[in-house]
Amino acid sequence: MIVPGSGHPADPVAPGEAPPPSARSAAGVARLAARATLPQLDARVSVCRACPRLVGWREQVARERRASYAGEEYWGRPVPGLGDPAARVLVVGLAPAAHGANRTGRVFTGDRSGDWLFASLHRVGLANQPTSRHADDGLRLIGTRVVAAVRCAPPANQPSTEERDACAPWIEREVRLLLPTLRVVVCLGGFGWDAALRSLADAGVAVPRPRPRFGHGVEVDLDGLTLLGCFHPSQQNTFTGRLTEPMTDAVLGRAAELASL
Repeated sequence: MIVPGSGHPADPVAPGEAPPPSARSAAGVARLAARATLPQLDARVSVCRACPRLVGWREQVARERRASYAGEEYWGRPVPGLGDPAARVLVVGLAPAAHGANRTGRVFTGDRSGDWLFASLHRVGLANQPTSRHADDGLRLIGTRVVAAVRCAPPANQPSTEERDACAPWIEREVRLLLPTLRVVVCLGGFGWDAALRSLADAGVAVPRPRPRFGHGVEVDLDGLTLLGCFHPSQQNTFTGRLTEPMTDAVLGRAAELASL
């Protein structure tokens, strides 16, 4: 597991910097997220230990490793957001993949879902390159930030309701910090959709009641801020053809158009 401050390219804790405070409970997450700046938020996210099941799982995966990555040192920590701190487009996913971001330390990096997402972001002009292999591969997002609703890799890619709620203050604070420049939120799957709506409501955005239902291509205007639905680029969706490249490009291209990027 990567030690904070060791110089890893994904680490928001700089070498020699004092370790950030680590949340050990849901109350700790709420306390540390409140009033944090974006750099502080990223650093505090990266050392969070609030959910025992997720901590145990992410670190077990980092120790045991997949055979094809046996020679690599896994990140094994929560994964902060990636991209423009004054983003006009926010992309919200579910959680890091056990052998993707939990290995590389950068959200949606090193797995097939990330390959799919960043290739599309590149095609529509929101990323400078189509691939995302490791944390220092030169990827740069254009007017865009990508986050996961839950910051640790969960077993079977399924966080519990309690884990979702414990982690929620991180994304809620991030949305508040981005809100002055934010124009579009792209939600990958129903989990990302619900997390985005909760976070926007927490930030004071008027969310209609009943809340809009998720669907691929659904577009909701929230008083000048647009919510877009996109099927999650999971292998289950991409391998079966439920989500195609043109479908992904249409949603992300619409986001770029609405954000004037």
